[in-house]
Amino acid sequence: MKRGSFIGISALVLGTAAFTGCSKSDDTGVTVLRIANWEEYIDLGGWDEEEVIDLDEDTEIFGENSMVEDFENWYYETYGKRVKVEYSTFGTNEELYNQMTIGDVFDLACPSEYMIMKLMREDKVLKYTESFFDTEDENNYYALGVSPFIKKRFDGLNIEGKELSEYAAGYMWGTLGIVYNPEYVTDEQASCFDIMLDKSLKKQITIKDSVRDSYFAAAAIHFKDILKSEDLLNSENYYEQLTKYFNKTDEDTVDAIEDILSDIKDNVYSFETDSGKADMVTGKVLANLQWSGDAVYTLDQADEDGVELCYAVPEEGSNLWFDGWVLLKDGIGEDTEKLQAAQAFVNFVSMPENAIRNMYYIGYTSAISGGDSDLIFNYLDWNYGAEEEGDEEDGEDVEGAEDAEEAEDADEAENAETGDETEITDEDEETVEYCIGYFFSDAEDADEEYCITTEKSQTRRQLYAQYPPIDVVERCAIMECFSDEDNARINHMWINVRCFDPSKIFGG
Repeated sequence: MKRGSFIGISALVLGTAAFTGCSKSDDTGVTVLRIANWEEYIDLGGWDEEEVIDLDEDTEIFGENSMVEDFENWYYETYGKRVKVEYSTFGTNEELYNQMTIGDVFDLACPSEYMIMKLMREDKVLKYTESFFDTEDENNYYALGVSPFIKKRFDGLNIEGKELSEYAAGYMWGTLGIVYNPEYVTDEQASCFDIMLDKSLKKQITIKDSVRDSYFAAAAIHFKDILKSEDLLNSENYYEQLTKYFNKTDEDTVDAIEDILSDIKDNVYSFETDSGKADMVTGKVLANLQWSGDAVYTLDQADEDGVELCYAVPEEGSNLWFDGWVLLKDGIGEDTEKLQAAQAFVNFVSMPENAIRNMYYIGYTSAISGGDSDLIFNYLDWNYGAEEEGDEEDGEDVEGAEDAEEAEDADEAENAETGDETEITDEDEETVEYCIGYFFSDAEDADEEYCITTEKSQTRRQLYAQYPPIDVVERCAIMECFSDEDNARINHMWINVRCFDPSKIFGG
């Protein structure tokens, strides 16, 4: 897991910060493909030798080169044409949009769902070609391997009559939740966004310095009684109602959310974009509003320091987010060579082995389930599956096992003499069946095939963060594309919260 290790250098390694112009190729006739992606959001290669992912006798996955370099070579081997990728990064959806507004030109970009819908509304993106979705073509790894769950959610989104699934291909997805230290924060506290207002944790919580994510958390607090009511939970159109409440932007709602966020501001340690991960690991804070992929990174880093952290998606509901690849009209235009290369890049990163490389490297969860390939599910089992009794690690033989047992007996004897005890809790020993068939198959009996035997602790840790159970994703709503009027209202509210509080000046 390397997310966070390359801050500020990924653009230097793979390309420049921004591009202008619409050149089809360089002087040698090579197609130039300009790609914009999030910072630290793709495998940059350079793995250590011990990082080989050994799934079975025939499958070893290893990131020697960057994903971009491997794509350029694969494209030539597959299509007999040369492509050169100019790769740049952005920090927020708004930064990407601003870059495009001032004249930077990209061919392929990876914004989030609400920004994808905004670009669709403004007619800035192209449809994927029919050939891209042809499952008879063995190189169409996206169409062959996209998760049925992701496809269903994409198919259900449209803006002004345009279906999102025709204009975007899923890359990563996840939830918005709470990373917390269970030694000081209870599961009950972490199960509700009200934790942001918990006075017993004053100045020990961080929240995202992002109007969209913080708005979602505050909306959950504002509408919590409705969101948890039996009437809503049992309604036939529960998901539509859930989405409506989380995306309400009328004046009364925005005013109420401003009040909530102002109270949160007084209670939390800080609004942050990236420092929350380190603050959780070092113990500076005890809870953090976090995206699921960064939650995985945080938990992994804490494990290395001997600190166990957990992740929860609050019970009232939360955000289900997606980042997806879009073909940009200003960059590609009528250029069929660019179009082919752009769609090929999406297919390349959608290969099961490449989806695994990216997940391992950045900690986020791919939208790819693998189709007929079991590689991704096998990777989850490799990563999170509990070892069966009698498993041998690294070729350890019986004699080695006996030596280890004798050493353990010696430790127990020493502890008995000193009065120390090594406690093994029930949770340490207990395993559970963790079923995620909804992501891998749309068959009714999918959970019978796609269950992982894992340690019980993983039901609130990394596995839970990467692949939440079906009941969790069903209570998570997608962030919609707001109108310009609504955006102006919310942005004004955010300025009041972050920069200016009239009540503290005028006593109101």
